[in-house]
Amino acid sequence: MRSAFIALALIAPLAACSTVKEAVRGPELAPVGYPAALVPQTQQFASVREPFPQPASANSLWRVGARAFFNDQRASRVGDILTVQIDINDNATTQNQTTSSRDSGITAGVPHLLGLESSLGKILPGGFDPANAIATNSKTTNTGSGAVNRSEKISLTIAAVVSQVLPNGNMVIQGTQEVRTNAELRQLTVAGIVRPEDISSTNTIKHTQIAEARISYGGRGDISRVQKTPAGQALVERFSPF
Repeated sequence: MRSAFIALALIAPLAACSTVKEAVRGPELAPVGYPAALVPQTQQFASVREPFPQPASANSLWRVGARAFFNDQRASRVGDILTVQIDINDNATTQNQTTSSRDSGITAGVPHLLGLESSLGKILPGGFDPANAIATNSKTTNTGSGAVNRSEKISLTIAAVVSQVLPNGNMVIQGTQEVRTNAELRQLTVAGIVRPEDISSTNTIKHTQIAEARISYGGRGDISRVQKTPAGQALVERFSPF
């Protein structure tokens, strides 16, 4: 065990800081991009909202800017809230098998070499035959197989806030939900880009309609700490050359 720590101390400076952080804290989600330019994931709050609806005139039932009656109640501005329905039920099965083989042989001789073929027998060991001077034979066989069987099922609902409206009308949404039970905290986060026309009349959207979706479901606390691999062991396994 002591030798493993010495080896770790020698190669640790060569590793990037992000690699050490990933080994200790686990993988982190990448920032949301549209499509390549990154936007900050820190929540933005609208300091100025649209003016309140104006009173209706005496001969009209409509009010300018009203958000009731027949007006669209779906999220459309920074600070608006919409509901994200996460229903993941994915299965992936992959199986690969590869087999290859090769046989090769080479036979070469020097029956005539400027009349020196008879003299070679005096120099080389006994039994030398110029007609069969060189003979090689090789055989290579390779067999490989692999299989992946993965199944994921998540069914959750979370409210997200519109944090940015892009020039083409698409909206960047972000939401976080935390539930604490005794000393265990469960955290759900979602972020991505949605189109206004994909939002249903009930102000909900499915996770399959979110572009650049980043969904994280996990927790921290006493139970999660016991189930997680210790940081020292994770670092040793990460950088161990064996």
